[in-house]
This record gives sequence, C-alpha cells and structure tokens, in this order.
Amino acid sequence: MKTIEDLAAGIECLVRDHIAEVQRSTAAALERAFASSSKSQKQASDRPGRCTLSNRRDPEQVAALAERLHAAVCATPGETMPVLAERLGTATRELNRPMNNLRRAGRLRSVGTRNQTRYFPAVGRATSARAG
Repeated sequence: MKTIEDLAAGIECLVRDHIAEVQRSTAAALERAFASSSKSQKQASDRPGRCTLSNRRDPEQVAALAERLHAAVCATPGETMPVLAERLGTATRELNRPMNNLRRAGRLRSVGTRNQTRYFPAVGRATSARAG
C-alpha cells in the first residue's frame, strides 16, 4: 500500500508533467500563429487593387473627368451617381474623387444620403466666379 507521501509525490510529478506539456503546446501554437501572421501580411502587401504610387490616376485625368462630370450634372441635375457614371461610360467608383473635388470647390452640391444622393450644380459664388 502506498503512503500519503508517495501519493503526494506522484501527484506533484503528474502536475509538473502536465504544466510542461501545456507550456510546450502553447509555445508551438504561438510559433504557428506568428508564422501565419507574417505570411498573411506579406500576402496582403502583394495583393493588387490597393492604390500605390504606381497605379494612381494622374491628377490631369482626374481633373478632366471632373470637368466631364460637372458637365453631365449641369445637363441632368438631380441624378444619382450610377446614372451619371453610365452617361460618362465609367464605373461609379471612379467618379468618387472627382465628385468630392467638385463639391469641395463649391461647383456641385448634393442632396440626400448614401445611394439616395442626388447631385446638382451649385448656385452661388463658386459657380459665378468660374463663369466670370
């Protein structure tokens, strides 16, 4: 028959072995996590689609598109962005920056929110200053 001391020593040994195994498995899991993290960051930086210096649109192109957009809004005031994009033969997303530039310059105004936004020529100082 085992004594209490033998039983306590056996339990201590079992607990030590368990803690050591948990530490080993935790260290292995951390290594895997950090290894996959660095791989996914590298893959994310290799993905196309994000604006980088090499694939940014030329400011002259954006300005020319803004002028065409302004003319389209003046021709059909109150239209939504998808309708304007269709008239210009571009994607709706491509008109975002030119539209923001025109609105900041005070040449166009918008009414509504999100997909209900409608665009109108601005009436006021910015439009009359450009005309004169």
